[in-house]
Amino acid sequence: MATDSKAAVILLSGGLDSATTLAIAKDQGYACHAISFDYGQKQRVELDAAAQLAQDMGAASHRTVRVDLGVFGGSALTDAAMNVPKDRSDDDIAHGIPVTYVPARNTVFLSYALGLAEVLDAHDIFIGVNAVDYSGYPDCRPEFVEAFQNLANLATKAGVEGETITVHAPLISLTKPQIIERGLTLGVDYAKTHTCYDPTPEGRPCGRCDACLLRIAAFKSLGMTDPALQ
Repeated sequence: MATDSKAAVILLSGGLDSATTLAIAKDQGYACHAISFDYGQKQRVELDAAAQLAQDMGAASHRTVRVDLGVFGGSALTDAAMNVPKDRSDDDIAHGIPVTYVPARNTVFLSYALGLAEVLDAHDIFIGVNAVDYSGYPDCRPEFVEAFQNLANLATKAGVEGETITVHAPLISLTKPQIIERGLTLGVDYAKTHTCYDPTPEGRPCGRCDACLLRIAAFKSLGMTDPALQ
């Protein structure tokens, strides 16, 4: 546990998982430097949510980096020609890699976070990936996190000089209800988070995409209504 306000870089999308991850890192005593990405996603609501969360949760700094993954397409989140799937069953969500997967997204994001960590002389990076309720994304697995950490310690000045860089994935083995429970104990206001892949023109969650369905089900299992829908 960090007790001397060491710097850490936190990937902050504006969603439920990343907000919980920020709260965990802050609770562990880190000075949290949040980084968000304008990566060509079709919806912009999450960027506003990330900025507000960083401010409200006391991040030491917050940056939004422009990385246009939309020029490649290949994902329903970035490609105007692809629709976000709606009303999928639990079985459908649990199997296969969905069209909402953005190719190499977490690899790109972590690379930017690593660059920022070097500049800040931070040896800790936090990412809110989850291998339980992760919709089949290959870059949310423990093997991926471990591989990137190995890369980080091979490819950086800090790593070569013996300053170990650690990639923390505190949610990796938690279910979505467990993540919510953890966040609630740390005071996360989930009404301010945005998870939906395809929000309404007013910025409201659609309630029907995979991200919404997983989130709604998690709150329901805890006897709660998703506060973002209230």
